[in-house]
Amino acid sequence: MRLSGHPSRPFASRRAVLRGAGGLFAVAAAGPLAACSSDPNLYALVPWPGAVQAGGPAVIEVRTPSVATSLDRERIVRSEGDYRLKTASGDAWSESLPSMIGHVLTADLQQRLPGSTIFAQNDAVATTALAAVELTLTRFSRDAGGQAVLGGTLAVHWLGHDGGASDVLALNLPVSGSGTAGLVAALSALLGQVADRAAAHLRALGPVAPPV
Repeated sequence: MRLSGHPSRPFASRRAVLRGAGGLFAVAAAGPLAACSSDPNLYALVPWPGAVQAGGPAVIEVRTPSVATSLDRERIVRSEGDYRLKTASGDAWSESLPSMIGHVLTADLQQRLPGSTIFAQNDAVATTALAAVELTLTRFSRDAGGQAVLGGTLAVHWLGHDGGASDVLALNLPVSGSGTAGLVAALSALLGQVADRAAAHLRALGPVAPPV
């Protein structure tokens, strides 16, 4: 179930997302303006489709992710390795990275768990969450070998009750091409893998919280 104020977003197939220039589905939201060539190319992560299954708590809150300071910046971090962190010259995120990741992860989970009401932290809602999803990211870029990498931790738990699960995340995927668009597409796919894990943990919790 989707809340009002959260319009449905179409989900492209994996082939469509990866088609052309490493996934122009995730390409710049706005390119350089002709009259202002110094404006950055803006990029956005996109929801990634996954298996739809029933189950899980009725109301779920996705907490705003904790993102390492080295990654939480306007310019996109293109690579990490050899004791260096490189940003993409002229390429920036279209909004705050923690907020964008939180809303994309929320959309991913809404698609996977249509029987649950799922909202992002700080969104205006008229209901109380029963369970929470918490994500911490320490890596979210390209490694020295050219693979897109996502590292950190994932926790899923009841609110006010015992019970939950956590994972250490060390995910990677090949990147199509050397440009920023291919990297953003691969990072979107990795975030979809995080949603797959979170959805499995939420289904394991079940619809009813344990006794206090």
